Amino acid sequence: MSASETAPANVPSDAPAHCPGTQSEDAGKASACAGCPNQQVCATGPKGPDPAIALVKEKLSDVRNKLLVLSGKGGVGKSTVTALLSRAMAHRNPDQNFGVLDIDICGPSQPRVLGVLGEQVHQSGSGWSPVYIEDNLSLMSIGFLLGSPDDAIIWRGPKKNGMIRQFLTEVDWGQLDYLLLDTPPGTSDEHLSATTFLKGTDGSWGAILVTTPQEVALLDVRKEISFCKKLAIPVVGVIENMTAFVCPKCTTETRIFPARTGGAEQMCTEMEVPYLGQLPLDPRLTKCCDEGKDFVTEFSTSPAVKALEEIVTKVRQFFGDEKGKQ
Repeated sequence: MSASETAPANVPSDAPAHCPGTQSEDAGKASACAGCPNQQVCATGPKGPDPAIALVKEKLSDVRNKLLVLSGKGGVGKSTVTALLSRAMAHRNPDQNFGVLDIDICGPSQPRVLGVLGEQVHQSGSGWSPVYIEDNLSLMSIGFLLGSPDDAIIWRGPKKNGMIRQFLTEVDWGQLDYLLLDTPPGTSDEHLSATTFLKGTDGSWGAILVTTPQEVALLDVRKEISFCKKLAIPVVGVIENMTAFVCPKCTTETRIFPARTGGAEQMCTEMEVPYLGQLPLDPRLTKCCDEGKDFVTEFSTSPAVKALEEIVTKVRQFFGDEKGKQ
């Protein structure tokens, strides 16, 4: 048996032979650590699992399903899709409770999109109280903690991770059927933190990926799918946003972003992940997001809302809340 087969799983790639592992009490202190470039870091670093994992598990014990909304590319409408999904699910199931956690630390959009810009978060004995959009839909975002919507958040990774940890351990959501997490683009600190914490919770969880049809967006979404597979994140499916412009007057469709490589559906086939459907580009939706209005109820007969309802059905089927072929 080779040394690599017997070594602990938490051994750095550049560690010497017989490394005790970064989580060992002997890390940085054993004779094998002499001369290792990681010796000082291992000797002074925390040992064992993050204690916040157990706190998150306890705090989210009454949250049945957790849904990460991801996008490898910025500007594909991930925050808009998060808001649409949460509103559509809340309207369809008034007897269930839904929450949105905005962990896009540097670019929090949900307070504006959901129409609660300027609201304040209140502290109680049980933690932060989220801001309520509807009786069964609540939101927490760092946007509520800023003095002005124009304030920039200039934080490195550890401080972002600390904020996400605080959101997951100190917000009093109560009983939720679904918690949707709106994430920033990419596969960075926020995603790793959220994944680490959610993996330790009870109930079901998974990720929706949002893209647009053109290859420049699909390139990054493929990376996001690989990220999910490497970290064993269940992929609920991919939504293709802004597939075509739909004229509000005549409902004629125009392809603004041509799918020259087959779009999201072809990509899903190649990468063996579910395809949830497509959402059209509707200028009325853009206006509703800017004004914080509910597009789902104001334009309930629009092609976008009809397509959204089909996507919601597939999402709920994934979590076992509706019958049907998954």
